[in-house]
Amino acid sequence: MFAPVYLDYNATTPVHPKALEAMLPWFSQRFGNPSSRHEYGRAARAAIDEARARVAAAVGAHPTEVVFVSGGSEANNLFVKGAAALDRPGVVAISAVEHPSVREPAKSLERRGWQVREIAVDVEGRVVAEDFLDILQYCPKLISVMLANNETGVIQDVAGLAERSRATRAWFHTDAVQALGKIPVNFRLLNDSGVHALTMSSHKIGGPKGAGALVLDKRLELAALISGGGHERGLRSGTENVAAIVGFGVACEMASIDVDATASRQRSLRDKLERGLAEQGAIVFGQCADRLPNTTYFSLPGIEGETLVAKLDRAGFAVASGAACSSANPKPSHVLTAMGVAPGLARGAVRVSLGRETTAQELSDFLSVLAQTVFQLKRLAALAG
Repeated sequence: MFAPVYLDYNATTPVHPKALEAMLPWFSQRFGNPSSRHEYGRAARAAIDEARARVAAAVGAHPTEVVFVSGGSEANNLFVKGAAALDRPGVVAISAVEHPSVREPAKSLERRGWQVREIAVDVEGRVVAEDFLDILQYCPKLISVMLANNETGVIQDVAGLAERSRATRAWFHTDAVQALGKIPVNFRLLNDSGVHALTMSSHKIGGPKGAGALVLDKRLELAALISGGGHERGLRSGTENVAAIVGFGVACEMASIDVDATASRQRSLRDKLERGLAEQGAIVFGQCADRLPNTTYFSLPGIEGETLVAKLDRAGFAVASGAACSSANPKPSHVLTAMGVAPGLARGAVRVSLGRETTAQELSDFLSVLAQTVFQLKRLAALAG
């Protein structure tokens, strides 16, 4: 039996020690409400301001462009619902592989008269440029295309797409939750190309759960999802989660260190993993596309993904059968469906996502246990047949 090995870093990450250290005082002696005018409150407000500067620096934004929220899902909802609430119904365009926290809010707008158009992707999971240009002819008012996919890791040319959409005057949003800390993310460069909003999440980069941000072009007005106290430029009322925001800020700082070197190391490990998977007959989704260096999404024909994940968990390896946010849904991944993957093969999908501490030995052990597990499953299937 191997020591437990965590290979599900796209789902969540452990809190970085420096982030935890920075958070601890705000759970005890430094407990002030940041809206209070006394010393306790002023200290909390200063901590939030410092964290806001750190988050902004991580993505090349100005601190005044950062709106703190509870996480990536809330940030995505804030953009989609907040922008739509201040405009007359029109077309909202989203890629066919968006996270549910973009897809579901967009679909909810249909009850208000909005039309949702999904931008097709090719077999590798990349946005089809021709389909995007066709949809632009309908002059969408809102567009959302994620920077990197949470399942396949496929990276989209968001800057190029935003540049092409300028003539429509659409508000353009990108979900950068998975990209942050794995590849360079620069809101200023994206903003110059035509991106107006960007989503970030704390717990994907070594920060605590319960914090995230929507980085927002000041020209874009949004209706608040939560009203009452006027916090966060009036866009997110409620007493701030000071400890989580502080941890988020430090995590952003840590995640920004040596991004290129970390990516190079993880890419080397991922390639080794995928060579081993190929020897076992696995199909890697999006393999020919530009992908996050830490993500492998694969299927072994004839093997059920949920069953394989459960077996691997018992053997000491934590991986995912698709996206953690929708693991209760037994249907094949909408991402793989959009890529034209057959339902049977899609139901076998397993995601391995590496972290900064993942080692070559852990992946060698994983491949060995995977081969043994698949052999056992096939033998059981043969006996049952």
